[in-house]
Amino acid sequence: MRSWELQNLDVEAHKPAILSSEDAARLVMLCIPAGERLQHHQVHERAWALVLEGELEIEAGETISGGTGLLAEFDPGESHEVRATADSKVLLILAPWPGKGHPGAMTLDEKAHVRERADERAS
Repeated sequence: MRSWELQNLDVEAHKPAILSSEDAARLVMLCIPAGERLQHHQVHERAWALVLEGELEIEAGETISGGTGLLAEFDPGESHEVRATADSKVLLILAPWPGKGHPGAMTLDEKAHVRERADERAS
């Protein structure tokens, strides 16, 4: 068994802390300073973001906001943006890890093919 006192973890801004990374899921703690954001992005996995401290605005087709206890769930590939309206600590859960299409889940042949297509587009 592993356990964490999430409220007491010291996580620096811009330095996410990976708490656990297994095939089932990856758990990541983020510290997002007030006024900063994670610009529109998407991940290959289903994602949950739990606000442990602070307050966030989350946009994913609609905009929601909330503080400690807010839990947002995103489908794989769903575009979203996260903005901190106060210094915030967030637990991010990604499952399964890595998700289908994630570069970490590709074979070396698949990665080479992706690189070849990128090179073709660049020329």
